[in-house]
Amino acid sequence: MNQKCFRVFATCDIGQSAFDLLRKRGYEVDVYPSSEPPPKSLIVEKVRSGIDGLITTLRDNIDGEIFAAGEGTLKVVAQIAVGVDNISRAEANRFKVPFTNTPDVLTEATAEFAFFILGSVARKLWPSEKLVRDDKWGYWHPLLPFLGAEVSGMTIAIIGTGRIGKALARKCLGFEMDIICHTLRREDRQFVSAMQTVADSMFEFGLSRRRTIVRYAPLDTALNSADFVSLHVPLLREGQSDNPTYHLINEKSLKLMKPSAFLINTSRGPVVDEKALYKALKEHWIAGAALDVFEREPLPLDSPLRDPDLEGRLRLFHHFASGTVTTRTSPDPNQGMAGRTVQGLIDVLEGNYGGNIAKMPFVVNKEAFLI
Repeated sequence: MNQKCFRVFATCDIGQSAFDLLRKRGYEVDVYPSSEPPPKSLIVEKVRSGIDGLITTLRDNIDGEIFAAGEGTLKVVAQIAVGVDNISRAEANRFKVPFTNTPDVLTEATAEFAFFILGSVARKLWPSEKLVRDDKWGYWHPLLPFLGAEVSGMTIAIIGTGRIGKALARKCLGFEMDIICHTLRREDRQFVSAMQTVADSMFEFGLSRRRTIVRYAPLDTALNSADFVSLHVPLLREGQSDNPTYHLINEKSLKLMKPSAFLINTSRGPVVDEKALYKALKEHWIAGAALDVFEREPLPLDSPLRDPDLEGRLRLFHHFASGTVTTRTSPDPNQGMAGRTVQGLIDVLEGNYGGNIAKMPFVVNKEAFLI
């Protein structure tokens, strides 16, 4: 049992079970009560009051002002997300404040969601349901009012082969899909070789109707060859990386895709230039898209993506890819984002791993604490 009374402010409710873990250890936990994000001024006020830990979401802009307000007292920022685009890494390092995230526990949930929304837009599930709900399904016809695109046996380009991209690739094998991988980092040839071995075995044992291919390819080739393009890259802006991903999908890249192809984004909104995507859909450069993330969230009312003319070919979701009960709320750090958030916080505040922050698994900015 921890003897020191650490003070923690959470900018939103991440689940009672997770907070109970902290309170049982003697922590004083203050949770912002509204479902809306708190104003930044309130976060600054709470940090300035001397809290030890801050639990945040992607909605919160954690910049130099906040780190300065907590100088000498704020010991950790624990984020319930994999992405940390909202946290200034440079300012965190300058003030020597570690920040944590929740990788891996949402891998399978996000990958399966990407596959589900891929099927949703390809097979026109929403237009079909809307016909029924609006009582416009007057008769059955083999061709009318529309037909969907089949998924089985098609080719998918997975852009980004980290944990989630690889998880999606594994799921696509069951649908006999050819898989083209593209990465901005080192190609994982061992993964592709293992996947190909599984694909070959499925065919040889009669579990697959066709011999499928798994391979790496340059981005242009992947975009040009695929029936589905699914994005699984981090958001990296100019100056942050030699391979920035901001607006990776733009007019040029969209024009490389097949007119029959679909774009799926469950990574980060700004990876896609939404103005270019709108134009591509409006002018039928591609067949459709399904998006779980946007350049601005929530999606503004005046967004061109809300154009009713696109409704049948564009699925829009509320940043929901990891939205399962277990993935979001389990207090077990091996299963849930909430559990991993509080474990990252506990590691720093209680000096786990011998107090060596650089060894703590959920700390993102380890470089600031290398001895």
